[in-house]
Amino acid sequence: MTNRYIGREAVKLAVGIEGSDRNSVIDSHIEAASREIDGLVNRRFIPITATRPYPWPTKNGRVTWWIPLDEDLLSVSALTKEGDDVTAISSSNYFLEPQGIGPPYHRIEIDLSSAAFFSSKDTHQRQIRVTGSWGYGNATKAAGALDGALGDTTGTSLSVTNASLADVGDTLLVGSEQLFVSERSTKDTATNTNGALTKSKSETTVTVGDGTKVLAGEIILIESERMYVESVSGNDLTVERAYDASTLAAHNTAKDVYAFRTLTVTRGENGTTAATHSDAAAITKYAPPAEIVALCKALAIGNYEAEKGGWTGTVGSGEGTVRVTQSGLNKMRDKVQRRYLRHLIGAV
Repeated sequence: MTNRYIGREAVKLAVGIEGSDRNSVIDSHIEAASREIDGLVNRRFIPITATRPYPWPTKNGRVTWWIPLDEDLLSVSALTKEGDDVTAISSSNYFLEPQGIGPPYHRIEIDLSSAAFFSSKDTHQRQIRVTGSWGYGNATKAAGALDGALGDTTGTSLSVTNASLADVGDTLLVGSEQLFVSERSTKDTATNTNGALTKSKSETTVTVGDGTKVLAGEIILIESERMYVESVSGNDLTVERAYDASTLAAHNTAKDVYAFRTLTVTRGENGTTAATHSDAAAITKYAPPAEIVALCKALAIGNYEAEKGGWTGTVGSGEGTVRVTQSGLNKMRDKVQRRYLRHLIGAV
């Protein structure tokens, strides 16, 4: 399970890192920062689908009609109890609490006006099973659509309609399947340059045959030069040349224009089931709270800079040496912990 709370390009842009040489290092720092946040507040911010076992609630003298949960619960797809046989408890016979505040929910209570009850076999252990979606929240943002069907459940490459909306490290949702983006590569946009380009960074207008094939915010590739598309007006693209440490070059007319719309993904992430998906199926991506994203970025950048300084607390050398302090990060940690800390209750 790999859940990152910010994408690779967002961190690289903040630090001013160009090229791909440090991609794996950035990825590892984002992953470490995300797991640090999980541990800091005892919660996860991208949901998983799983079954959690709980003891029959008479253990340790607890009341028999409610179960405290040791993890945030978003929704329940099945609640079962042991006994003489395994029995499902209807959703109409229990409450997810606290109502009016959750999700996330912290306990499940039997509706005492119903005939439902919790029970167990000879042992109290793992007699109640809760299957559902677990996590602090499941907010998502639009991330375009599939550009081509996913016709099987094992393929790890997909094409999207808008490369600017999906970053490496994002967890996408297509239907009910989660997919983790581990890399991006190019796809032909089906339009070409309509005019030559000189080797000049000041020449920032690229005219193409069909401007509807390229979107603002995308990174395009013409021959070996990358360009960031700032805006699109008709068939004219306003771009930043030699983007991401690529080499500025002259280009003849009728050159293919590529965009980074091919995503390498892992399928069926976080307990979801890989499925087939039709062309143009909507894509969303999980969007953790803004404070979580900001802290993840700060931690990843802080650790990246600390590593560059040999973990000495300094960056640079000679007269350019700068001491890096942790006070700002600590304030961000404290703020996030005060707002999001989930107190463990030892339910299992």
